[in-house]
Amino acid sequence: MDSAGQDINLNSPNKGQLPDFMIDVPVGPGVAAQTPAVEQGLTEAEEEELRTELAKVEEEIITLRQVLSAKERHCGELKRRLGLSALGELKQNLSKSWHDVQVSNAYVKTSEKLGEWNEKVTQSDLYKKTQETLSQAGQKTSAALSTMGSAISRKLGDMRNSATFKSFEDRVGIIKSKVVGGNENGSDSFPGHADPPLPDHAPF
Repeated sequence: MDSAGQDINLNSPNKGQLPDFMIDVPVGPGVAAQTPAVEQGLTEAEEEELRTELAKVEEEIITLRQVLSAKERHCGELKRRLGLSALGELKQNLSKSWHDVQVSNAYVKTSEKLGEWNEKVTQSDLYKKTQETLSQAGQKTSAALSTMGSAISRKLGDMRNSATFKSFEDRVGIIKSKVVGGNENGSDSFPGHADPPLPDHAPF
């Protein structure tokens, strides 16, 4: 291993020292801003302890990611064996979300407020007067329709009992009997309506 690789090693006793070939390389302001500065006042022991803790945390993060991935695969396999589809899971989530909304404080308060408004409206004088007016209008309309129906029935009864209607009914009966009798005798004309006789002397 060359000297540059040895100096880059964090566990090297020469850590923090640049190799000889990099000492004369100028460092621009942009590069210096991108390089995170070590907190001032840290001893080498404290810095080493922090680096060890950082490596441990990063290793735990990798382990947790692997465990999470394995759990997700196992969960998917269980859902597949139980026949749970993505659509069914979506419906279940929506149902649970709606249940959560119904039991939430905002929903409960809104429902209570709407109930109070409804009670105030139904108990108000304007609502009661409107309801009474509509009820009276419905009753009057029903009574008027009933009266009109009775009047029409009575008028039809009077017409059937009148002399004019009976005379008309009798005439219809007579005409019907004559038509039926004429058809039975084989005549196409009405009885009593013979052709007029020819005159004795022709005009010529």
